[in-house]
Amino acid sequence: MPLDPEAIATATGLACSRVHHGLCGQDSEQLAAILRETGGDVIVACAQEWRTFSALAGELGVTEPLAIDIRDRAGWSDEGTEATAKIAALVAAAQLETRTARTFDIHSDGICLVLGPSAIVLPLADRLADNLSLTCLLNDATDILPPPVRRYDVMQGRLRQAGGSFGRFTVIVDGLRELQPHGRRTLAFGEPRDGGHAECDIILDLSGNPPLFPAHEKRDGYLRADPDDPLAVEKVALAASHLVGTFEKTLHVSLDESLCAHSRAGQTGCRRCLDACPTGAIASAGDTVAIDRHICAGCGACSTLCPSGAAACNDPPAGDIFRSIRTLADAYRKAGGSGARLLVHDAGHGREMIALAARFGRGLPGCTIPHETQALATFGHAEMLVALANGFSTVGILLSRGTDRSTLEAEANLANAIVEALVPGGPRVSLLDETDPDAMCDILYAAAPLPLAVEPVLPLGHRRDATRLVARALAGEGFPGPVPLPAGSPYGTVLLDDAACTLCLACAGLCPPGALADNPDRPQLLFREDACLQCGLCVRVCPEDAITLEARLDPGDRALRQRVLKEEEPFACIECGKPFGVRSTIERIVAKLEGRHAMFANAEQTRLIRMCDDCRVRARFHDHNAPFAMGERPKIRTTEDYLRAREDKGRKENGSKTD
Repeated sequence: MPLDPEAIATATGLACSRVHHGLCGQDSEQLAAILRETGGDVIVACAQEWRTFSALAGELGVTEPLAIDIRDRAGWSDEGTEATAKIAALVAAAQLETRTARTFDIHSDGICLVLGPSAIVLPLADRLADNLSLTCLLNDATDILPPPVRRYDVMQGRLRQAGGSFGRFTVIVDGLRELQPHGRRTLAFGEPRDGGHAECDIILDLSGNPPLFPAHEKRDGYLRADPDDPLAVEKVALAASHLVGTFEKTLHVSLDESLCAHSRAGQTGCRRCLDACPTGAIASAGDTVAIDRHICAGCGACSTLCPSGAAACNDPPAGDIFRSIRTLADAYRKAGGSGARLLVHDAGHGREMIALAARFGRGLPGCTIPHETQALATFGHAEMLVALANGFSTVGILLSRGTDRSTLEAEANLANAIVEALVPGGPRVSLLDETDPDAMCDILYAAAPLPLAVEPVLPLGHRRDATRLVARALAGEGFPGPVPLPAGSPYGTVLLDDAACTLCLACAGLCPPGALADNPDRPQLLFREDACLQCGLCVRVCPEDAITLEARLDPGDRALRQRVLKEEEPFACIECGKPFGVRSTIERIVAKLEGRHAMFANAEQTRLIRMCDDCRVRARFHDHNAPFAMGERPKIRTTEDYLRAREDKGRKENGSKTD
């Protein structure tokens, strides 16, 4: 691996002592001396042996050194001599402080439900009984000899339904036959019954049937193996035996319900996260959605697709991704590199592909800078555009098994649509679906160089704000108009059928981000394009079907200002002259009701329609047929009135007796 310590020191701004050949072995004493001298404030350019370095630091009582992989990602390459700028970028990015995602505890008592045929399940249960509390649900009815000591429960039946996640599974079993432990010869089972309910911490599925859950490999606590594959069975059995105790689970996504545009007034709008979630962790909960944190596997698709930012990824946050991209690009450029390309990969398949390419193939090109992320789907169109705006000429996404391909394809198409409309020259974002390291390298080396899409800028704000800033930078001054986008994009405008719209303002009242609004002083429907999420609620609630959506992105300032979609003259109250309502609407109502409805049989009655609320109440109150009329108010009587009446009554009675 050719390394130039002086060039690396100049590029990184860090002192490079020398190029060692075995800090984990023959040069370990030299590393120990440096650690003692610096207190552990050391960067070691080897990630493979970081456990060794960590153990050495622990023995010395100093801070653990920062271990960075520059070998697989830079030095071991056909262009290793040109990798100094990339090494500087990798070192700079590795020093960034990242925020640790929040976690919560999941407790498991080791209550395990094992599904499958008796020939597979029972021998396995004998081996696991010392570690787990087992219930075996058999799907066959073979004869079973009773053991000398029964250490687990055995039942027969068929699983009808399963739900929940690690530590909180629930199952419903039909045809459930419980074991009858008494009796001679083989074990007997009771009469079958449906609807048996149980709870467990772990499900070990060896039934060979279809998985019980969508994206089952991402459901914690659900372990599944082909019963005909002994090695796979032993593997999941070993994994199950370790699932006892208290475990930390990352809170992958946070939800701000006030920003959610899922539903209003019983009408469904945005469903992007619901349709994209592979595990079914997201469900409708009225006007908003609910995310089950126990089921969420952190794929990141919901946060990438959420147009309002209501669902935000915590591992890592979008701001950390922006900062890492900017650091890589800045350090590479300052170190004299040019034509940088970003290769986004995950920590599993992607890292392994890069390592294999480095050890046995051509390695990564000198201008290709790898960026590792926890979940590929968290790298959406905003992150792609930010990479291009920071100085990367292209962005490649190295797909892996289990990647949410549909989400990444949609995001790449959206990013390419924006860039190609503003800076023609071909797509800048591509997906690499390769499992052969050599084929991956061939694609990377064969890619034609492209100029920068834009001089490096600094996108700020959240994902939506960053996208608009990048589009503005790409467009430059005097760009003629909006950029057309693929259908379903989260940016766009509202098209209004002026003749059909009655200014009922139902759309403005239910618009989640307030892109549609009314004017309290005049009959107007206002619209601000940059706030529109294209959720479709306005289309669904419009009683006149007067609204349609158009996906587009306007990088100009006009998208930031409110504009009038429709305006009409207000109607003046015929009594007080105060403007209220819409003239055309009032006249239309009068034309439909006057002389055609029992309550508006004559012109005097239809006058009420032409009055404002206050005048209408007064008119009805003073009308001779007013429903509120109660007659004349009774005269107030005092105590003297009652006493005088009693005296008058007494006189009359006495006068009658005298007569």
